[in-house]
This record gives sequence, structure tokens and C-alpha cells, in this order.
Amino acid sequence: MSVFEDKEVKDISSDEVDVKEDGVRKIDALELGENFDFDKEFEELELLAQQSKEQKTFVDRLLSWEVKLNFQNKNHMVYLLGVFAAAAGLLSGLDQSIISGASIGMRKDLSLTSHEQSLISSLMPLGAMAGSIIMTPLNESFGRKFSLIISCVWYTIGSALCAAAQDHHLMYAGRFMLGVGVGIEGGCVGIYISESVPANVRGSIVSMYQFNIALGEVLGYAVAAMFYSVKGGWRFMVGSSLVFSTLLFIGLFFLPESPRWLVHKNRTGMAYEVWTRLRDIKDDKNKLEFLEMRQAARQEHERKAQTSSLKTWADLFFIPRNRRALFYAVMMVTLGQLTGINAIMYYMSTLMQGIGFDEKNSVFMSLVGGGALLIGTIPAILWMDRFGRRVWGYNIIGFFIGLVLVGVGYLFDFNTQRAKAEGIYLTGIIVYNLFFGAYSTLTWVVPSESFALETRSLGMTICSTFLYLWSFTVTYNFTKMQEAMTYTGLTLGFYGGIAFIGLIYQILFMAETKDKTLEEIDDLFNMTPLQLAKQNLTNLKNGKP
Repeated sequence: MSVFEDKEVKDISSDEVDVKEDGVRKIDALELGENFDFDKEFEELELLAQQSKEQKTFVDRLLSWEVKLNFQNKNHMVYLLGVFAAAAGLLSGLDQSIISGASIGMRKDLSLTSHEQSLISSLMPLGAMAGSIIMTPLNESFGRKFSLIISCVWYTIGSALCAAAQDHHLMYAGRFMLGVGVGIEGGCVGIYISESVPANVRGSIVSMYQFNIALGEVLGYAVAAMFYSVKGGWRFMVGSSLVFSTLLFIGLFFLPESPRWLVHKNRTGMAYEVWTRLRDIKDDKNKLEFLEMRQAARQEHERKAQTSSLKTWADLFFIPRNRRALFYAVMMVTLGQLTGINAIMYYMSTLMQGIGFDEKNSVFMSLVGGGALLIGTIPAILWMDRFGRRVWGYNIIGFFIGLVLVGVGYLFDFNTQRAKAEGIYLTGIIVYNLFFGAYSTLTWVVPSESFALETRSLGMTICSTFLYLWSFTVTYNFTKMQEAMTYTGLTLGFYGGIAFIGLIYQILFMAETKDKTLEEIDDLFNMTPLQLAKQNLTNLKNGKP
């Protein structure tokens, strides 16, 4: 047996778990056996960790190569991992918004038709859909961290192609490759963080990914404004991703692999070594969490030994707990996309011109929308784990109001009432983005913590695929939809209508996962939708969100 493989793990059943007033788990002594010795158990794990360092294969060394950092205060390592991994969102946000300003100069230099320009904008979410599909085999085979490193390579190549493009064909290729990087990254970051950080800060740290997407979007608009007056400035705009992808690529080598993925791959020694750098192992709570994590992995291996890969897919759809988690996570992603955020961000400059701004001012005014989105994410990051997921889900009311204002703004005559039109429109954009900023964090937090260990990568793949599928659909069809529905019909009728329906859904069926371990969330999704709706309505009657 390889030193990376689990020795027999004592059964730790969640049925007999008591919870103290301070929230620390205590597992009944009978459950571990009368002769269970914590000290001896973890001495053996220390030995296993040391042996794993000495007997790694070449592939293990390659995938786990790391400039190891070990802080006395383990929270420092937790936040370093979480904050830096979440910084990958900068790349995603930058590449989403930069095309808004770059398209003005690009359209002239490359003689683009409106169809070609739409395709250039929408090919990134299409590539992201492809990236999200290959994310699962990458995640399972190479690990969470190494998959992020691979995404940086796609980013770098795609950005270089866009910057050097002499015609729309090379732009197509570059934008698609950027999208592949976005798709891989988007599915990996949430899993990587949620599997590595403690439950009490998991929501806030995963939310930082959305904050960084918003920050990246602001940077994209800022870079566009900076290079707008430079000849061929759009090349500097689309090539700016090279800087961030290179920094992220280097920084990832200072972070460890997900301990849960290592346990999942029977690399218990390596997992324990990482765990001791992320948790204070002197704390019994952290010891018990590691044992619980091993137990969950052992149960998964037992199930896999009796099932095929096809059955794993089937389990995701036919086991009620998994199916509920999938539907819930996909709904959060769908509501986030079909209310129009990516179409608005991709075409911000075009929308600004539609309300009366000239080309130059439309680029600068796009910073207003991006800045509001960024500011809106801050409260969710700071207080996601204080107020819970449902409170932030109610922000859908706010961006419904914003969409109403945007739609009303287009009803004014730009020639005679330009100031009113611009004022109402900009107010709507600010309100929409402020509230959407907080809400959008849920589209990463909820999927990353909803799935059981054995279906987590597969579930995230499906969620990411839907996210980018809807993004492509909304972005590619934006021009056609606004021509068919008018700007008011699209923003107020279509996007606003979906927001209203989403509010009703969330009041009834949105689950609260605040402060729950990933294993405890399993119990939550064993409830039927009717039971969950009754519980949510009862809580509302009692003054709880």
C-alpha cells in the first residue's frame, strides 16, 4: 500500500455528534471506540506526513511543487490562500469589461461589422463554457491549484493573440482562449477556497472572488479610459491581462493544494501536512474536522468502488439530496445571468452612447457602473457570514428597482430632455450595480458549498456551464433583443421580470448555509422543497430572514 493511501479509518457518524454552546463539535467516545487515542492517532499522521515528503513520485512532486509558507498564526495562511486565489477574479472581470472600451477602436482598425463585433464580445463566454466542461477532469486529475495554473496559461496565450490580432479571425481565437481560462478558473476558485478555509469565514472569502471580478471590471474600464486617446490603444487594453495572469501564475506556487482533494486522492500524509499549516492542530475541533473529512472521503471511495462514472452522473440527478443541490445552485447562477449583468457590462459604452453620451465620455462614464458594482460587493464580503445567504439574496429587489429606472430613462426624448434621461438612466445603473454587486457573490458562494464531496466537481462544472451558456446567450443576442423589444422592453420587461420571479423563488426555496460545515450542508439538502419552504416561511413570520 502506498504511503499516500489511507489506512483504515474509524467510523465517525454524524448521527451522534453533540454540539456545545460554543459551537465546537464533540464526538461521543463510544463512536471512536473505547481505546481511541487522539495523541497516538495524530502521531501516526505526523509520521505519515513525513513519509509522504520522502516518497513522492515525480508526478506528485510536479503537481505539489510549492514555495512552502508556514505561519505561527494559521489564520494568516488561510487568508493568504483565500485572498490570493480569489484574486483570479481580477482576470475574469478585466476581460469582461475591457472589450467595452476596446471595441470602439477595434471596430475602426479591423473594419468590423456589427455581427463580428457581437461575436468577439460573446466568444469569451462561449470559450468559458468550454473551459467549464474540461474543468472537472482537470480538477479531479491535477488538483484545484494546478488547474488554476493551467487557466493562467490559457489567459496568457489568449491575451497575446488579442493584442497581436490583425483581423477578426485572430480576435475570435484570442477571445475564445481567454474564455477557456475564465471557465477553468471560475469553477476551480470556489471549490479550492471552500475546501481549504474554515466554515465561519468560507462565505466571506469565497465572496472576495466576486469582489475581485468587480474590481477587475473597474480596472478594465480604467485601462480603457487610460488608452482611449492612444493610437492603437485597444491593443494595450486587450493585452493588459498578460500582467495579471503572470502575477497570478507566480503567486499560485506559494499556495498549498486543497487538503480535501488530497484526502480524496488517498494522499493522507500530504493532506495532513497542509492541514497543519491551515489549522491550529492543537485544537481538538480541528482534529475532529480532519477525521470527519477522512471519513467522508472513505465513504465516497466505498461508493465509487461499487459504482461507475456513469452512475456518478446519474447520482447527481437521481439522488434527491444531490438533485436539490444542483437545481438550487443552477437557479442562483441563472438568476444572476438572465437579469442582464453581463450584457450591461459588455455593452456599457454602447448603452451610454444610446442615452446621449459621445464616444469618449461613454468610455469614462462606464467607470460609474463598474465602480457601483465594486462598492456593492464590499458589504457582502464583510458580512456574508454574519447575516447569512438569504439576506443577501433579497438584494434582487434592489436591482429590480434599478432596472425599472434604466428602462424609464430610455422613455425620455434625448433631444429635448437629455439631462433627465441621463440622470434617471445613471441612477438606475448605479442602483442596479450596487445591489447586484452584493447579490452576485452568492452565484459563487452557493454552488461552491452546496454539493456533496463526490459530486462537487461535477456540480460546479454544470453550474459554470450554465453560467457561461446564459452569459453567451444574453450577450450574443443583446443587439437583436433590444431591437425587437426596445431598450425599455429589454431592461424593464425581460430582465426586470426575471428578477421579480427570482425574488419569489428565493423567499420560498433559498436555503441558509451560514456557519455550516460542508458535511452539515448534506443534511440541509435532505429536506424536501416543501419542507424547506415551510421552514423559510415560518422563519419569516418569526422575524428571521
